[in-house]
Order: sequence, then structure tokens, then C-alpha cells
Amino acid sequence: YERRLPPAAAPAPPGGRGLARVTTRQAVQATAGAGFALLVGQSVSGERWYWAVGATWWIFVNTTSRGETLVRGFRRVLGTVLGIGLGLLVAVPVHGADAPTAALVAVCVFGIFYTAAVSYTWMMLWVTLLAELLYGLLGVLTPGLLAVRVAETGVGALGAGLAVLFVLPVTTHAVTDAWIQRALRCVHACTAEAAARLAGDPAADPGARVAELEQLLGRVRLSVAPLTHPLNPMLGRKARARRVLDLLDDCAREIRGLVAVAADPEASHDARLAAACWRVQAAVEALTDGDAEHLAPAEHPSAAGPALAHLHGLERALAELAHPLRTPSGSPLVGA
Repeated sequence: YERRLPPAAAPAPPGGRGLARVTTRQAVQATAGAGFALLVGQSVSGERWYWAVGATWWIFVNTTSRGETLVRGFRRVLGTVLGIGLGLLVAVPVHGADAPTAALVAVCVFGIFYTAAVSYTWMMLWVTLLAELLYGLLGVLTPGLLAVRVAETGVGALGAGLAVLFVLPVTTHAVTDAWIQRALRCVHACTAEAAARLAGDPAADPGARVAELEQLLGRVRLSVAPLTHPLNPMLGRKARARRVLDLLDDCAREIRGLVAVAADPEASHDARLAAACWRVQAAVEALTDGDAEHLAPAEHPSAAGPALAHLHGLERALAELAHPLRTPSGSPLVGA
């Protein structure tokens, strides 16, 4: 358990070289989607075609898989439609009046930054309302212009959707697989560092690994989000994805508890810690290598200390992960 892994760099989209690299594929997809938006957007409006191209580009920002892009496109269209509806009730009656418009613009700016980290749909609602207010100040706000806005946004979302579906697609499962495996390997590294610290190694630093694990789990949640979306009709996969997230959260909770115990200068090394750490390592290797068929929760007597209790809880969570990750029906979440 004293074997160390080098610190990982900040999480980046997994991939290989050339067209196997996710970012390269996305660049090609974005170009194809923007080209479609350009052609179709000009047929919708020769003056506002750039709305479609801009929508396509923004939909690709901060996405790494087909599912993420499709969900983001849906949210952009939904937020735009809701913003147009709100604008008909607010921006159109204001009709560019200076004082009310200035106050509403301030509210929109606050709303954009407040909701950006919470909901892309709500952020787009405020962005759309802000655009309507500004067009009202210019005196060009009309229901026809709002209809063009919705149409061009729909064209941009359609371009992005067609691109990720048919141009070098990057499946949600492929991206999710990579992030989950990185998170599991980080779980093993955290355990090794904590065990080394308990064994008396002052150079061991499990705290840094915990921060890395939290970052990786955040990326796992983003990549799994399309599978847990309320509109996902595949209920089996949705339930499995949620189960995976719950168990990974359990792993993180046990790791945090283990690291807290390891930070106690009075915590002593127990010979059973080595065996428990090796079992954790074996469980992680079984999950990441696709050999988890015989992985099952082990029965342990009451732990003699908090470190063992956290390690046993970590073992149970890893063993229970084998079922949702390797269920043969449908597309597996890992190992696709």
C-alpha cells in the first residue's frame, strides 16, 4: 500500500491523439455544426444568421460528449423560449424607457451571474431578456424579431445536435468511463497516502489527493448528467447512473474520514490496515480492468478503530459499484 502514484494534473477531457482526441473531434463537430447553422440561418434571416452560429458555438463550450451537447442545446432553446415569453411581458411594455430599462438590465446581469453555476436554462433566460431590453433601447424590438431569435437559436441547436450525432461522435459512456476510472484510481491513491501516513511516513500527503478526488467527482457528475436528466427515457440507465454517483459519494465520504483520522498525530498503525488497503487496491483494479464479476462485499467484524471502519466502508462501496458498472443489460456505464 506504500506504492505512490504521481500527482495528476488538473482534469482534462480524456482522449488519445489525432481524431481519437475528444477536443479534436469537438473542433470538427463545432465547425460542421456552425457551417450548418450558417447556411440554414441565412435562409431564416439574412440579417440575424449569426444568432444561429453563435448558438452552435456556445452549446459546444464546456461539453465533452454527445449527451452533454444535446442536453445543453435543449436547455439553450428552452431558456431562450422562456426568456422570450418573459420579454413579451416585461421588455415589450417597457418599450426602451430609460429608467425602467436600466433597472431591468441590472437585474438581468445579476441573474446571469447568479444562475450561471446553477442552471444553464435560467442563465439563458436572463441573457435573452437582457438582449430584448437592449434591442428595446435601440427601438427595434418587435414580436417578429423575437420570433427570429427563437428560430435562429433552434437552428443553432439543431446544427450542434446533428454534428455530435453524425460527425465523429463522442459517446456519453466513453467519456463517463474515462472519468469514473480516473476517480477510482484516485480513490486508491488517497487510500495509499492515508495508510502511509498512519504508518508514520511524514511525507505522505493524503489531503492533496482528497482535493483531486473532489475535482474528479465533480467532472463525473457533469459527464453523467445526460443519463440522469429528467427527460431521459431510459429509466434503467438513469437509475444505474444515480446509483453509481451515490456510491462514488460514499467512497469520497469514507476517504475524507480516513484522511481525517490519518491527520491525527496520535493515530497509530494497525497491522490490519495493510490488508484492508490491499483489498481496496484489488477492488479498484478489478473495477477498472473489467474483472469485477466476483467482487462482492466482504463481511468484517466490528472495526477496532475509526481508520479500519472507514476502510471497511470503502471496501463495501467499491464492491457494490461492481453491479451498476457491469450490468450486462443495456450499455454499461464503464467498460463500453
